[in-house]
Amino acid sequence: MSLPVQLIGALALDAVAGDPRWLPHPVKLIGKLSATLESLTRRLLPPKVAGIVTAAFTVAMAGAVTWAGIAAFSFLHPFLGELASTLVLWTTIASRDLADHAREVDRALRAEDLPCARRSLAKMVSRDTEGLEESAIVRGTIESVSENTMDGVTAPIFYACLFGPVGAIAYKAINTLDSMFGYRNERYLRFGWASARLDDCAGYIPARLTAPLISIGAGLLGLNSVNSFRIWFRDGQRHPSPNSGLAEAAVAGALDIQLGGVNRYFGQLSNKPTIGEPNLPLTRDKIIQSIRLMAVTTGLAVLTGLGLRWYMMG
Repeated sequence: MSLPVQLIGALALDAVAGDPRWLPHPVKLIGKLSATLESLTRRLLPPKVAGIVTAAFTVAMAGAVTWAGIAAFSFLHPFLGELASTLVLWTTIASRDLADHAREVDRALRAEDLPCARRSLAKMVSRDTEGLEESAIVRGTIESVSENTMDGVTAPIFYACLFGPVGAIAYKAINTLDSMFGYRNERYLRFGWASARLDDCAGYIPARLTAPLISIGAGLLGLNSVNSFRIWFRDGQRHPSPNSGLAEAAVAGALDIQLGGVNRYFGQLSNKPTIGEPNLPLTRDKIIQSIRLMAVTTGLAVLTGLGLRWYMMG
């Protein structure tokens, strides 16, 4: 079995069953390891150095354990090694869960149950959702889908295509570190510096591959592909993150909508730059369009990633 077959198998498993939470999920194990290391290194080292050591050791351990586990199963039988590789890849791809969460919001909106829609959105975003009207709920859902298309889908696929399951797990470890420590607050400003910068670096190329794939996917779906490219170029760097705004801008242009603006976090207002233009209103049908766009982008990412792998291997 080759890597393309493993990757397609992992995508099929994700499409059918979603995230395999019943497995000893690598993300949970990575989270526990990094939390333990934080507690240990903070007692021994200055905050910034402790953060660097925690990030480096977490990524190294995640990659090493994945490599050793697959090697052990391969030693028992080649098919077991292939199966282990497929299962590992499965745990790194989150397209089904992302789509399910977005559809949950859509169903609540179609039932005109705003309180339920707000609770469903709260599962996807860290912003305050109390009191949000339909347009703000739709905006939050699409922003989550667009940002996580890269973090949770295309980036793991690209790293899997280039470096196999170990590469995909290493990326998930970096992404998990950022989600745990990459905050600009008093506790993590220095400790989380390494995790945040590492995530920016790891996502740099995938983000710049994902955005044009979204624009191409928009054309395949009959959406506004030309505007998607235009908004990606114009607004992609308006987001505070050097990477997340690229996919968000491409999606905003494809759907002819405006994202960004005012949010509230823990009761505090946050005014982010707007992305895109409000050519069309933020209606509930845009959620389903964003899910379809993510699905097509996923397929294009697989083809692109495998093409890059073929090219690199000569």
